[in-house]
Amino acid sequence: MTPRPALAFVSLILIAGAILLILFTLLGGAVDKNPFNKFYFLEADTNGLGTAAPLSRWTFWSSCSVMDGHNACPGVKPAYPFDPRRNFGTDTIFGGTKYYLESRFMFAFVFIGLFFAVCALFLGLLALVSRIGSFLSSATCSVALFFQTLTAALMTAAYVQGRNAFRSTDRIATLGRYNFGFMWAAVACLFLATLMFCVGGVTGKKDRTYTKRTGGRSFMGRKKSTRSNRDRGSFIDPERQRRMEKEDDD
Repeated sequence: MTPRPALAFVSLILIAGAILLILFTLLGGAVDKNPFNKFYFLEADTNGLGTAAPLSRWTFWSSCSVMDGHNACPGVKPAYPFDPRRNFGTDTIFGGTKYYLESRFMFAFVFIGLFFAVCALFLGLLALVSRIGSFLSSATCSVALFFQTLTAALMTAAYVQGRNAFRSTDRIATLGRYNFGFMWAAVACLFLATLMFCVGGVTGKKDRTYTKRTGGRSFMGRKKSTRSNRDRGSFIDPERQRRMEKEDDD
């Protein structure tokens, strides 16, 4: 029995998990409900910086103030850039094109990766019943993996550099462990799903080849031979005839 259906089923669970983790990250800053209002990329001391609150958190959608340990976001702005100089309207803090582009491309790539992950989830249903479905799902999932890896890499580059820049000015800054954990866990899930789809397709091919080569074998592994049975029957009939003639003579 081929292990392809089992591998495909596990892959579907991993893809569904990756999609859920990406959605959790996207909902942080967009939904003012627990636990989504605890999700952010970077928290930093921004006291005295232009229009900034004393403590700010960056999400995909806004730079939020902090109230009772939760995000207090003023509004939702798609592709909100991580650029403190631009965000707070001041030249007394770091910023520039590098941070701006990293965060904007990150926003675009996460939606592209999410789209292909959803496609891989539906194509993965075909992997339960066919090798072609396994390979198609693997290809689609690998595209989702590529864009999700780019998103996680850009996130890490932008916000780790941002944290270090804040700390270099003697300001407290910490990374959001939830968002970083979600994004890199989604990368791991998509990688494992891609690998399992490939293994399922290749294993299904080997199993089919083995079945064709061993087709027509009996329970004990011996191949049945109709020719042998015919030959044996041709010897039995004359022998029985001679025995009957001998009994008649007696």
